[in-house]
Amino acid sequence: MDNWSLVSMCVLLGLTTRWAVSFNSYSGASKPPMFGDYEAQRHWQEVAYNLPVHEWYLNTTDNNLSYWGLDYPPLTAYHSLLCAYVAKLINPAWVELHTSRGYESSSHKLFMRTTVLIADILLYIPAVFLYCFYLSNGSSKKKVATALCILLYPGLILIDYGHFQYNNVSLGLALWGVVGLGSGWDLLGSLAFTLALNYKQMELYHSLPFFCYLLGKCIKQGLVGRGLFLLLKISLSVLATFALCWLPFLSEPQQVLQVLHRLFPVARGLFEDKVANTWCSLNVLIKIKTLLSRDAQLLLSLALTFLFVLPSSIKLLTKPTMWQFKLALVNSSLAFFLFSFQVHEKSILLPALPHRLSAVLCLACSMLPLLLKDGLLLPYAVTSLAFLFLCVYLLSALHRSSQELHLGSCYNLTRGCLSARNFSLLVKCAFGISMAAMAVLSTASAALEPPARLPDLFPVLVSIFSCMHFLASLLYFNFVQLTEPPSRRGQKKTN
Repeated sequence: MDNWSLVSMCVLLGLTTRWAVSFNSYSGASKPPMFGDYEAQRHWQEVAYNLPVHEWYLNTTDNNLSYWGLDYPPLTAYHSLLCAYVAKLINPAWVELHTSRGYESSSHKLFMRTTVLIADILLYIPAVFLYCFYLSNGSSKKKVATALCILLYPGLILIDYGHFQYNNVSLGLALWGVVGLGSGWDLLGSLAFTLALNYKQMELYHSLPFFCYLLGKCIKQGLVGRGLFLLLKISLSVLATFALCWLPFLSEPQQVLQVLHRLFPVARGLFEDKVANTWCSLNVLIKIKTLLSRDAQLLLSLALTFLFVLPSSIKLLTKPTMWQFKLALVNSSLAFFLFSFQVHEKSILLPALPHRLSAVLCLACSMLPLLLKDGLLLPYAVTSLAFLFLCVYLLSALHRSSQELHLGSCYNLTRGCLSARNFSLLVKCAFGISMAAMAVLSTASAALEPPARLPDLFPVLVSIFSCMHFLASLLYFNFVQLTEPPSRRGQKKTN
């Protein structure tokens, strides 16, 4: 079978899985008065189509911000407007001001899911294949297998086709940015990532690696010659892109401040729900929200996020290679998720972009309470098992774990007490125990009733279990980035 046939089969399987998942339940179905994320996306289309731009982020009689007020950057609003124009042509009732609130029908559900699928086809899937074929090592079959595993990642499919969050747009644009930088197209790469940042503010999780890689590259070329010229070109392209995206709001400073206020809702507090980050897990023992003022919480989260992202950023700045860049993406996104202010469960999709097998499955598991609430247990179980099987079978993940996860540095630390065979066995046992614990937690959360005095027992256990995995991943990948040099082959290919 030739490469094009493999690619076609991979795309077909990815699209079929997405479409099959889309016929299950979705967030907020028939649950007034808010109706969930499905209604949020529909309502944004209603607002964007019927109201002038300057009212999109303002609380008015026609735009009640307490009812799914727009809280993403302007590019998301423009996307909602584009979808609204199409919706208006098909059925004006879908975006009618006020009267369309809580609208649900099979035809509108099909329309909404089609918009997510189109975003996948136009942005995310092409970026995945370009990344796997041009920035990854291995045979063509292995590259196709890698692309298939990325496309079948359960978390992104379940959230985008169950919550209509269009994370495929922001992640797709960010991945286009990675492809651009990896191919030497720095202007296009920075432009793509700037668009991603203007679509979802959570792309700040990836912003420091992009900044440090590009600045480090400019410094390496010399800040009095080629490097300075490259820095000016990148800076002007980024500023121009921001200006174009924010142009309708730049007439008055108050409008810009209002948009920023909506994008960064500090008033909501340090965390919400049972998100699998440090603050929610620590809150089981220490009631941080009670002990510290909101300003103190904000400063503490800012300080710890900066502290954990600093070593990775400095290393990338001084050694701007693609190998370091990819590791920095993992470390930065994990640090932001674990320690930053006002983190949502779905933000874990950002570390998933550059992550590997066991940690990626845990990323999906961390959203289990959210998925259960929305009736997505069966799709979660099926897609997780399919993803695990494909990764292990197609990529021989366990057999090549040392190579894929750069475990050589860890083995060097244990060489005195463990043979290579025993070390490999230890890695496989740890993987197996992690998967088994994940399965037990998932089953217990779905099948058992928690004690009456501990109604949040299972969500808290999932949160703490996932948080421990993420902390271990953060420490490990920082260790890899700071201590292990890239191989000559990898350096030659990706620098």
